[in-house]
Amino acid sequence: MSITGVGYATSPLGQAITSLNNQMTSLSQQLATGEKSTNYAGMGVNEGFAIAARSQLASISAFTDTISNVTTTINAANNALQAISNLGGQVQSAAAGTPQTLDSRGQTIAQENAAAELSSMIGILNTPSGDRYLFSGSAINTPATVPADVMLNGTATQAGLKTLIAQRAQADGAFPGGTGRLLITNPTPTVVSVAEDAAGSPFGLKLSQVTSSLTGATVTGPSGSPAAISVNLGSNPNSGDQISFTFTQPDGTSASVQLTATTTSPPPTGSFLIGSTPAATAANLNTALTAAIGTVANTTLVAASAIKAGDNFFNTDSVATGNTPVTNQAAPPTAITAATALSGSTGTDSLAPGFAAGDTITVNGTTLTFVNGTAGSGQISTTATVGDLLKAIDSITGTSTPSTIDGGVVEIHTDEASNFSITTSPAGAISNLGFSGSSITAPVPPLRVSGSPLSAATSLVAGTSANTVQWYTGNSGPGSARASSTARIDSAITVQYGAQANESAIRSQLQSIAVFAAFTASPTGANSAAQISALSQSIATNLTPQPGQQTIQDIQSQFAQAQTVMKDASARQAQSQTMLQDMVNNTETVSTQQVASEILALQTALQASYQATSMMSQLTLTKYLPVG
Repeated sequence: MSITGVGYATSPLGQAITSLNNQMTSLSQQLATGEKSTNYAGMGVNEGFAIAARSQLASISAFTDTISNVTTTINAANNALQAISNLGGQVQSAAAGTPQTLDSRGQTIAQENAAAELSSMIGILNTPSGDRYLFSGSAINTPATVPADVMLNGTATQAGLKTLIAQRAQADGAFPGGTGRLLITNPTPTVVSVAEDAAGSPFGLKLSQVTSSLTGATVTGPSGSPAAISVNLGSNPNSGDQISFTFTQPDGTSASVQLTATTTSPPPTGSFLIGSTPAATAANLNTALTAAIGTVANTTLVAASAIKAGDNFFNTDSVATGNTPVTNQAAPPTAITAATALSGSTGTDSLAPGFAAGDTITVNGTTLTFVNGTAGSGQISTTATVGDLLKAIDSITGTSTPSTIDGGVVEIHTDEASNFSITTSPAGAISNLGFSGSSITAPVPPLRVSGSPLSAATSLVAGTSANTVQWYTGNSGPGSARASSTARIDSAITVQYGAQANESAIRSQLQSIAVFAAFTASPTGANSAAQISALSQSIATNLTPQPGQQTIQDIQSQFAQAQTVMKDASARQAQSQTMLQDMVNNTETVSTQQVASEILALQTALQASYQATSMMSQLTLTKYLPVG
């Protein structure tokens, strides 16, 4: 029988030394890597928390990158907006203060400088930042606008701004010999009449008010369809008596003509000669009034027409105009006004047949129901007026221009024609407002003069991409401009940082500068200086921020709010990152000082173990057997 000796490796001392060696290897690895283990099993029971913390740290890192990128984009947009604001200020100062001296091309130095500043503004709007065009909305790969030359001069097949200005001037009667589309006549020997040429027409001067101190004169209007003013001279006025007419121009500004009765012959400018009879005086008044209105038509109206043409070209607003003038049930019937009731009996100032209880009108998807008596939310009373109904419609569309009635023709305004629609139930009720068909829509800008000859046009039509330059080439939404670009900067927080060149603040400034740069007058025209002066005054006014209108600073403030949100999120994430990283470090890393100390202790233990092993290895049985 054989006896197998106990091996060293299986001996308690050998096993202890092996364990110490394994610990030394593990500690040496920890000292070299700074980590507890090279596998998850060696990390300990808290490794599950560390893994979750690492996932959160990765998310924070991604959010940090997003915040950095968005901050860079916002900073670039803010710099661009500030440069655009500075350009607007320069043009405004030049328009308000530069002498209005025309050069051989029919422009002032301020206008020529405006052309250069227009190019600069378009260059800023079309400059990319990183991987995106800043002012194109969600169309980040597309420049925001067409080039300045195309915007002003058009292409071979598309009309630019200059063409629209010229065509609108013809339609407004704003040219030498024009009278702003007003008809000035002597219907009877002692009567002078001033009338608009067509009810509901968007062109020319509109009668606003007449005041008179003419002795023996009967003055009526403006009233009728189309609107007219009548001056009936029952007797000759006294010298010094006055009559004043106020007109609304296409851009919303006012123009006035004041004439004074005089016995001086020839009468001074702004006067009319008192004749030997009321009929002779009326003829003189007619002549003087025609000349005075003609001066307006070839001075301030020219400028107002150009401003409105710019609005037709650049703006998204529009107007839905009734197909026919609407008359009431009075005897005899007269053109409706804002005071006309929505329903009523024969002989009253009410619509015929009018709206009835249960009828509905739906505006941009919001329905109003007609009811008898007091109206609640979403309702309108049949005893209300047409003006009340238009206000209700305007409150839904949010238009910045109130809807109106001109000579019985209803004009419903909208700031966004592409999304504008009105229907009624029953469908035929839409005719109560003078509209035909099944719905009310508005032509989508850019708007062009419709019809030929231009001087007799009575409506605007939508310009198409085939015949008119579409100046804005970015994307408009839906939603706000800021919402066109969004970024998630935290698990539950997003910021909006989009911008569009067709935003009101940017668009209105671009529009004013472009009109100023595009307009030219005859270098030798008698009224050219007055045209340029009126235009310059309007441009300076339009470049001044108005209460309630968006400004460049409003956009910058919204960007600043986004930056504040990102700054706060970054601060919170930095705190979380520190806490999470500490959790990971406590779970997965070691203290090199502590490991080094443990290694020294192990080395001492190993050395002692090896010495004991050496001593034991020298022991043999023969040393303990008796000699002999």
